[in-house]
Amino acid sequence: MRLPHLGVNSLPLAAGAFAAGVAFGATPAMASALFQAADLSQERFVLVAAPIGDGVRAQLNIYEQVKPTRPCFAVAPGSPAPVSPLLATFDFSGICSRFIDANGYSVRVGGADLATSYRLTVLRQSGDNVLLAVPTKAGAGPEMLVARTKGQGAGFLQLVFEPGWQLKRRAYGGRNLGHVYLYRDTWPDAAIQPGLPVVAPSPISGLSGTKR
Repeated sequence: MRLPHLGVNSLPLAAGAFAAGVAFGATPAMASALFQAADLSQERFVLVAAPIGDGVRAQLNIYEQVKPTRPCFAVAPGSPAPVSPLLATFDFSGICSRFIDANGYSVRVGGADLATSYRLTVLRQSGDNVLLAVPTKAGAGPEMLVARTKGQGAGFLQLVFEPGWQLKRRAYGGRNLGHVYLYRDTWPDAAIQPGLPVVAPSPISGLSGTKR
């Protein structure tokens, strides 16, 4: 397993590797106790539907402004709102963080870390781009609408959280890690797709590693 770079606010590398090793070897019941969810400054982040290949499909990117040295991204007005990923034009080490896959972000509901039982996917749906949290295990819980671009367009588009969702930082032993949660306090009352049965979420939660 390739060890991640955790950054200045994260555990030292050796401790981070230990936490990841414990995570993958831990029983699912340990998940909530192993990692905590810490508050962060929402305005330092932007969620982006980033185009893949020819732009027909998109994936979730999350950009963070760590230091004000120079802008990491720019969001233009509009609905949907275009995003310029400025961090791609310079060496952003120590200035910006970029979270581009499941090593860098995951879903959490209350005390349940859902990294191994949910995946995040961006889909085009009814003239919009929606970010869905999709269960990957039977009985994990309902499919959840997390964010949307509020319209379709070309290029990088801002994803806007649905009510109840926010970003939080994964923490271990009181220290922040280089991994963020797409977080809500409680489970939604119903699944987002008509006719999709709502399955009571398991109290057992999963684990994942971290990446900056």
